[in-house]
Amino acid sequence: MQVTHGSTAGSTAPAGKRLALTIGNFDGVHRGHQAMLERTVARARELRLESCVLTFEPHPREFFTPATAPARLTRLREKLELMAAAGVHRVHVARFDARLAALEAGRFVDAYLAHGLRAAWLLVGRDFRFGAKRSGDYALLEGLAARHGFELEAMPEVALQGERVSSSAVRAALAAGDLAGDAPPDGRRPGPAARVGAGPLRRVHDQPAAADRLISDAFGIDAVIVAGTLLRRDGKDTVDPDGPLPGRLLRHGHGGP
Repeated sequence: MQVTHGSTAGSTAPAGKRLALTIGNFDGVHRGHQAMLERTVARARELRLESCVLTFEPHPREFFTPATAPARLTRLREKLELMAAAGVHRVHVARFDARLAALEAGRFVDAYLAHGLRAAWLLVGRDFRFGAKRSGDYALLEGLAARHGFELEAMPEVALQGERVSSSAVRAALAAGDLAGDAPPDGRRPGPAARVGAGPLRRVHDQPAAADRLISDAFGIDAVIVAGTLLRRDGKDTVDPDGPLPGRLLRHGHGGP
């Protein structure tokens, strides 16, 4: 998978080619995101195009409200790895800065989709918003797609047990410690876990990049094992995982409650 970064004011598509494109932050690459990637890859194959994802770094909410932005479920590296595993050919990581935040909706489509990435087909949800102050919506995008000559498709919502799958739902479940059961909100099996003192067991999805801010009072977690490394909120980096912590650390595949 090829990864490009920065402004798409100049074309980043392969010379003489157009792309089957989808857009989003893809934080967590949960089941809803996976469905978008699968559809994009499949449609690219049908159209004999390369599949491409346009994503943003930092997350827009981190740019606008860094002090209150939600914890990430995946860092960029993990996100790209998951996209590659889904069969995506290309990812463009657009830097979300003041210039991009101020870009009028029509200019965003012109610079990023029509000319920068040369979209022939685009997949977004009907709640997709774009442009300065989120002024652009799906209806506007339909008109712009017709003007620029690319096909627009709406991605239907993905639900599990009657609940719409979203990054916000995953974060809410993490905060509530409510990831028990066979089908957590992101469609993945539970990952690492930690028991905090005598309190309830807090399950954490297989999203190791969330560790930076998962180790916080907000999630009630004292420590997690990330890629074989123990991270503790008190800064200590050595402990017997089988001994008293104030609790016991568990890792996916190494037992559970």
